[in-house]
This record gives sequence, structure tokens and C-alpha cells, in this order.
Amino acid sequence: MSNRNVSWTLLAGWLATPTLVMFLCAGLARAQDNSANYTLVVASGFLCDPSESGSCSAVAKSPNGDGYKLSGAGTFNTQTKSVTAAGTFAHEASNGTVLERGVWIVSQLVSFDSYGIAPDTLRRQRVAPGPQQFAPKRLPMSSGPMPTGGLAVFRIRLLPISGASKTALLQANCPLGDVPRERSVEGIRLIFEKGGNEFSEEVGGRVLFLSMQLELSPTVKSSQQEAARGLAEPTHN
Repeated sequence: MSNRNVSWTLLAGWLATPTLVMFLCAGLARAQDNSANYTLVVASGFLCDPSESGSCSAVAKSPNGDGYKLSGAGTFNTQTKSVTAAGTFAHEASNGTVLERGVWIVSQLVSFDSYGIAPDTLRRQRVAPGPQQFAPKRLPMSSGPMPTGGLAVFRIRLLPISGASKTALLQANCPLGDVPRERSVEGIRLIFEKGGNEFSEEVGGRVLFLSMQLELSPTVKSSQQEAARGLAEPTHN
């Protein structure tokens, strides 16, 4: 591919990414009709406060102090492993100097570990990703996308404005639901596959998964299991 074509490809990515984020965040209610069963939002769209003026990015830093700032969105299916997600990134030195900018795209869903749903999260924060109706607290379902905690690992390609592309593992953690103690920090981590550079310190930035299908939280599952055992036990006259 010529340098001219590469430049146009990157330009198209820069233009398409904000559009993708806006589309995903504004139309999540419609997304539950397609094959995706989760939506990923990383430091973008309705997760960002308007007063942040573009400083909403999720940040992962290395031991020497330089870091990557990422934002983006996408959808994925845990059964088929299909995934569509993209965003923007900036690599900054420890003194704040921007070393490179570009876009990132997901090439593979490696794994997803759900912590369960957290139905009241968006309502408490007065965030509305799309038209929806929340069910009462005791019901484990909703007609709209449900906030869900979990840890996702994606293989991504980073395409800088200049220079060669890079491949890395992106870990995104949302500490909602039944969160393991060692995964209580919200944010991202980035591990490059060539060279092994790790950006494993979650500095900031919000991450959210939205379940597009009914998913029972661990608490609800436990309650249902206890109820089922009670029904199965023989009664004594």
C-alpha cells in the first residue's frame, strides 16, 4: 500500500472513530437486536463529563512514567468471539510530551470475565445511554442495556499517524457487580506483544460494559439456586 493510501486510511479512521462512538452510545437500545451481547465503552461518549473538555481518556502508565491515553467503543459477542471496536490513542512521555497519536482497532476478543450486572449504576449517576426502562430493583432484567462489570482482554492494532503499526493486548476492567478483590481498580492496561513493554498502572479513565441480553448477577443467581433447592426438598407432613 502506498504512503498516500496509508494516509487516507488513517484520516478515515480519525473521522470514523468519533462517529462510531457517537453511534454506539446514542443507539445502544437498538444494538440489543443484533448479534452482539455486550457493548464496550472506554472513556468516551456518555461516560465523559462535558466539563472535562477532552481529558476523559483512560490512561495506563509504565514504570518509567510514560503512558498511553485511550478512548473508544465497540461491541462483542462472547459466544462467537466476534468483535467490532475502535478508538483513538496518544502515547505521552513522563513530562507530557506527545510521542505519537493514532487510532486503534480490535482484531480479536481474547477473553471476557463477567462480574454480573449492576442495574442501578446509570440511574444513580444520571446517565442514559439510550431509551430504556429499568425494572424494579428486585427484578434481574431490563428492556434496555444493563451496566455490567467485568474484565475483557482484546488484541488490538495501534495505527499511528506516522510510523509502523503495533500489536498489543488491551485489558479493560469495570469494577461493578461481584468484583474480585484483585480487580477493584477501574481502568485499562496495555501490553505490547513485540518488545514486551507493559503499561500496567491504571491511572484513570472510566470503563463500562453494557449487557445487551439478560444476565443474572451472582447475587440473583445465588437466590434462585437457594429457591430451587427449597422447592426440591421433600416436605414432611
